[in-house]
Amino acid sequence: MRLLSYNIHKGIGGRDRRYRLDRVIQVVEQENPDLICLQEVDRQVARTRHDDQPRRFVEAFHPADHLYQLNVKLKEGGYGNLVLSRWPFQAHHQVSLRLKRRKPRGAQMFVVATPEGPLHLVHWHLGLAEKERHWQAEHLLQHALFREGSHLPTLIVGDFNDWRNTLGPGVLGRGGFRQLTSPRSRFRSFPAYFPVTAIDKAFTRGGLIVRQARIAHSRLARDASDHLPLVIDFHIDPPQA
Repeated sequence: MRLLSYNIHKGIGGRDRRYRLDRVIQVVEQENPDLICLQEVDRQVARTRHDDQPRRFVEAFHPADHLYQLNVKLKEGGYGNLVLSRWPFQAHHQVSLRLKRRKPRGAQMFVVATPEGPLHLVHWHLGLAEKERHWQAEHLLQHALFREGSHLPTLIVGDFNDWRNTLGPGVLGRGGFRQLTSPRSRFRSFPAYFPVTAIDKAFTRGGLIVRQARIAHSRLARDASDHLPLVIDFHIDPPQA
């Protein structure tokens, strides 16, 4: 099974600043993922020609299930997180990760009915301040809706904005999570045209077997957004009798 996590920067190229969502769709298509986790997805915003980007992704990939989370509301439209899945959701929740008056942030939680068994998937886009990120991670791990699926194999992905890599040995490490995106030197994803920092991350807990985790470095990916996509190939470890 393959998951792709990608901050698409609203479909605006990080270097040429051109809005071309077709480039992002092609980058995703090249990887052929079963689970697509996207951050900074616009809907009805002037800068992106009032496109309904969630609808365009659904039309491009025909998922069995999908869910959009509008986090930041603008004068016209807004942007947020989008998950598309080749398999149906058995359950899904969306929670706010907004701390006081900071920019609205959110997390999406799913139990995905994969062919290998249920997967507990968490998808988020964390804040820019370190204390904010630690509060957000702690808030999510303590949330009653998160605990509903915490007995299942769990995968947390997204734009962590954790450039100092403190969540791994901190909140997530204490929660029993293992970082897949280490060492940081192998997972530099931002800025896409000359990546120097690793802020697109993945953590796992429970019965997951990860075959490979990598950053996609195609020429098109370097132009399509200001982030490079993270790709994870994995299996669910069957429970032992």
